[in-house]
Amino acid sequence: MAVATIKESTAFMVKLAVIDCDIHNAPPSNQALAKYMPKRWADYLDGYGLTPVKRGAWYPKVYPKAARADSWPTGGGAPGSDLAFLQTQLLDEWGISYGLLNPLYGVKTHNNAPYAQAVSRALNDWQVAEWLDPEPRLRGSIATPYEAPDLAAEEIDRCAQDPRFAHILLLIRTSEPLGRRKYWPLYAAAVRNNLPVAIHFGGAGDGPITGNGWPSFYYEDHTGMAQAFQPQVASLVLEGVFEQFPDLRIILIEAGFAWMAPLMWRLDRSWRLLRNEVPDLRQPPSQYIRKHFWMTTQPVEEPAQPAHFQQLLQHIDMDDRFLFATDYPHWDFDSPSQALPPSLAPELRRKILAENAAALYGFYGG
Repeated sequence: MAVATIKESTAFMVKLAVIDCDIHNAPPSNQALAKYMPKRWADYLDGYGLTPVKRGAWYPKVYPKAARADSWPTGGGAPGSDLAFLQTQLLDEWGISYGLLNPLYGVKTHNNAPYAQAVSRALNDWQVAEWLDPEPRLRGSIATPYEAPDLAAEEIDRCAQDPRFAHILLLIRTSEPLGRRKYWPLYAAAVRNNLPVAIHFGGAGDGPITGNGWPSFYYEDHTGMAQAFQPQVASLVLEGVFEQFPDLRIILIEAGFAWMAPLMWRLDRSWRLLRNEVPDLRQPPSQYIRKHFWMTTQPVEEPAQPAHFQQLLQHIDMDDRFLFATDYPHWDFDSPSQALPPSLAPELRRKILAENAAALYGFYGG
């Protein structure tokens, strides 16, 4: 892989297009979402809120809403709740060509499936009316009650009629491994509507994030979320999801990616030894991963030696599957000018900042 000089990289950063694949917008209040709900569920939202009856991580109190200190709108409201402020601070400031909205507010696991369906539908209608209609640079995520996949499929079919919805949004910590047949109706709807499934950092699930119990610190939960992504990748591959749905595309958002190469190595080695247990898999697991998965850059693992980063990319061997993400407005925001190492080759920088996403989502008529 070619290595660019810092001077070359800086020149490219000035003029390159940028597609941001992870922007977090949020309703300014429950009431803002309630107006898109039938009265029954608006009353339920008012009385019971959005927090699911599950144990999970909380954002650290030193970073309210997990947000950058400067991302609170000047007119009041939570970070990500004011379109005009987001346009100025993100879209205009960094010359974002397209931005993918991933509203985490309400995209959670609710055991009350009809309520989860109502919340998802309201969140999707709110995105259209208050974000996609007034701002053509933005694209939406379809929120679904994904623990009730039949209801999720209904919502996907409904929202997919609007081409401004770019993908289907899930959180990585689900009640069961995502390869289970329980979730297959959701994947069928994704393929039927030619939409990728984006799986984002977070969620609660039905158990602790580690195999050894609950961690003590937010630090552990935040850093260790990669261990929730790895078994989900394995589940999707080994359960035969991609044999059943050969056109399914999966995006891993805010997962990091340094772990992907050793995971592929380990899965391939075990496949050679244990493939009689998964006879439906016709290829080594790494081939399914390289065909069906995309990964966002935030957070970018940053070895001390630039050469080690180049080696990491070579080992993963998925240059056309990296997507740029800022994670705005969160405290670990990555700017387009500083997120990628200066040593990155100009061609690869272009692909990561915009070209890969344009190809995946069909932007620019691609």
